[in-house]
Amino acid sequence: MAVKKSEIYSSLWASCDALRGGMDASQYKDYVLVLLFVKYVSDKYAGDPNGLIEVPPGGSFADMVALRGDKDIGEKINVIIAKLAEANDLKGVIDVADFNDPEKLGSGKDMIDRLSALVGIFNRAELDFSKNRAEGDDILGDAYEYLMRHFATESGKSKGQFYTPAEVSRIMAKAIGINAARSAAQSIYDPTCGSGSLLLKAHDEAPYDLTIYGQEKDVATRALARMNMVLHGCPTAEIWRENTLSSPHFVNNDGSLKTHDFVVANPPFSDKAWSTGFDPANDRFSRFSYGAPPAKNGDYAYMLHVIASLKTTGKGAIVMPHGVLFRGNAEAEIREKIIRKGYIKGIIGLPANLFYGTGIPACIVVLDKENAHARTGIFMIDASKGFIKDGNKNRLRDQDLHKIVDTFTRQVEVERYSRMVPLAEIEKNGFNLNIPRYIDSSEPEDLQDIEAHLKGGIPLRDIDALAPYWAVLPAVRGELFGPGERPGYAAPKVAPAAVKPAILNHKEFAAFSARVAEVFAGWRAAHGERLKNIAVGDHPKKLIEELAEDLLAHFADVPLIDKYDVYQHLMTYWAEMMQDDVYVIVQDGWAAARQIRELVKNAEGKFTETPDITLGKQKLKAELIPPALVVARFFGPEQAALEALEAKAEELARALEELEEEQGGEGGLLADGRSDKDRLTIKSVKDRLKEIKSDKSAGEERAALTAYLTLMEQEKEAADAAKAAKLALDTATARHYAKLTDAELRQLLVEDKWFAVLQADVTSELDRVSQSLTGRIKLLTERYAAPLPKLAADVEALSAKVDAHLKRMGFAW
Repeated sequence: MAVKKSEIYSSLWASCDALRGGMDASQYKDYVLVLLFVKYVSDKYAGDPNGLIEVPPGGSFADMVALRGDKDIGEKINVIIAKLAEANDLKGVIDVADFNDPEKLGSGKDMIDRLSALVGIFNRAELDFSKNRAEGDDILGDAYEYLMRHFATESGKSKGQFYTPAEVSRIMAKAIGINAARSAAQSIYDPTCGSGSLLLKAHDEAPYDLTIYGQEKDVATRALARMNMVLHGCPTAEIWRENTLSSPHFVNNDGSLKTHDFVVANPPFSDKAWSTGFDPANDRFSRFSYGAPPAKNGDYAYMLHVIASLKTTGKGAIVMPHGVLFRGNAEAEIREKIIRKGYIKGIIGLPANLFYGTGIPACIVVLDKENAHARTGIFMIDASKGFIKDGNKNRLRDQDLHKIVDTFTRQVEVERYSRMVPLAEIEKNGFNLNIPRYIDSSEPEDLQDIEAHLKGGIPLRDIDALAPYWAVLPAVRGELFGPGERPGYAAPKVAPAAVKPAILNHKEFAAFSARVAEVFAGWRAAHGERLKNIAVGDHPKKLIEELAEDLLAHFADVPLIDKYDVYQHLMTYWAEMMQDDVYVIVQDGWAAARQIRELVKNAEGKFTETPDITLGKQKLKAELIPPALVVARFFGPEQAALEALEAKAEELARALEELEEEQGGEGGLLADGRSDKDRLTIKSVKDRLKEIKSDKSAGEERAALTAYLTLMEQEKEAADAAKAAKLALDTATARHYAKLTDAELRQLLVEDKWFAVLQADVTSELDRVSQSLTGRIKLLTERYAAPLPKLAADVEALSAKVDAHLKRMGFAW
């Protein structure tokens, strides 16, 4: 059985738990990622004479497994890694972490247990990479990405800069048009490549296998990048270790700087030591001909290096702090010259707290040398408000990424979001590129109308501001508002509490809802058969891209509903559930959807998954199709009967509680003969009835106990019947999985599971429309419901009443 991505991620993160305590994330990532690398290349290439990686005898993961419990396990793991490194020119790459370091891994038995557990985690079935990979979909690379993101999160401010968020990387790649690359002979370069995540994300967007060049000065981080390239299927990428500014490695035979078709970079912000090791004034590559950056701030040093590394038609993107857009002095002079050259194609302002290692907001400066002399403006986007909180960081959602890319690549001007700013206007502003100077992204102020507060009525200005709603629901406006007592003001026709029903029950809203449902139904019909015919070997990433892009297209012209919100529902569901289902099918086929397996306890005697069905001691887990869907489609009458039995049992249980509450307290008819701690049972009640059988004074108590006993027996009988019915239904359901036909499997998974969830999500967008309109109208109605003179009169009348009451009570002043 193929393993789901979520299970791979869970196992990998468990490996980190085995190391926590002895070191922080910036250190234990080196151990985990090396083991991941060794496991992958061993599964993928061991025994393959034509493999890209040679796995020598004594240099495989199997050799590590054999060491579990060995007293010299740390030292021997180092030997295994050294053999693998030696055979593949990976010295200084995979042998950076010392597996025999007692300070980090403990000494004696602590080290043996810790490393044995760590190797054991990587030996789990879900981490068998020899067969767990869908063609064209980088499961292992995604797992590596998952770990890198979590390591960056845990590494703290000073140590998380080795990773560029994947969403930002994809924006940069798409913004430079790498999808239009013409051949594999073209190159992509990152001068500060870190762990290589940005380079790889950009490379993956290209239609060809571009030549990859990267440079990184940190030894351990460069090692991560080299491993990252292999794990992503790019083993020939050149990743050099050295300081890019002082010693750029990639140069031509004549000593000039090598130029590239595409360059991406996320350099350290405001690097104070950027000029260490060389004299910028005498730079042999003439990178600083536009001016020398400040000695204590290297932002423009990196940008100028990127510009110098671009071919005459080259395109690049660099992440920069916002200060580069407006700081003065030397940076202002450099900025003006770059702008005048036409090299800056666009600027994308990003949310704050997005990057690891810093919380400050950053921007992407998009550079393009092609036709730079003819450039007449700079396209700016303020995307600072589109994000979601994710732990202690902010994160761009899929919808934020897509909106940015669509807007930038199409150069679409959107109010309060994007704008093509003419160079003439920038020049008038002294070549200051600060985005708020050109795009006001603030929300319009909700102005209070003094006259309306004094005289009543709702300002037409506020009602007209809801024009997008009235364009779709013109008659609803007339249902909600009538003419006011004076020009410019309207009177509400519906009480605040009745606003929502008035909207939802109106035929125009019903028509709008039907239109939205029809659009979704059209998309559903277009892809239903495609999803039902997913086959082994299909590409999940290509599939979701097709589904998502077409969903955007379908909802592009639907008013009041943001197509990107609908798109986000699909992408969220894909990440949380649907991709796991698809990955299993493309590896094991539709028969996997028929599987319901028995759970087994782990070494600690616990179940690691929540069972779907419990049959006595047997715990069952459905692989892809939840039992509730099988029950709904095939066991409707049985489920209804079970619900009736459960309802009857609950009703009797409530009756028992009420009688106990009424007569069970001190002095109650059910309290005699027992302490406060004693619980009434059928046996205890029968015993008490025997005690008072001949007691003529206990007639009322006997009657109460008899009634209570009858209820208890009825409740037990009903509960037992419900329990038996549930067991019978669960048993029948579990057995039915094996009987499901291929057509039924497809119906259950595609229609009843996937489409049902997505349809509910689209319906939630309709609810948001009605809620938004309702909320605004209720606010306006309540805001101006009571004019100031009426409030004053009410206060005066109430004051008079209070005074009168006080006088009658003998208080006067």
